[in-house]
Amino acid sequence: MKDLYDAARHLVWLTQFGLSVVLPPVLLLLGAVWLRKQFGLGGWVILVGFALGMVAAIGSLRSSLKTIERQGRAPKKKQEPPPISFNQH
Repeated sequence: MKDLYDAARHLVWLTQFGLSVVLPPVLLLLGAVWLRKQFGLGGWVILVGFALGMVAAIGSLRSSLKTIERQGRAPKKKQEPPPISFNQH
């Protein structure tokens, strides 16, 4: 049962990772094409949309990788203080 839970958790992370990297450039490109058609702007709008989409995708990729790395690390063990000894002078 634990293996199934781990597989499902990894599948969720993989899906979220893919969507968070792919969705921003696609949505910004679609928005740029809409702006170009709606307001008759030049082709530069598509380049700006693509550039902003790539910046957003890189930021999302970086954030996702940091989260995955943080969860992959072993939890830090709390260091217990040494026992109190009255014989140390």
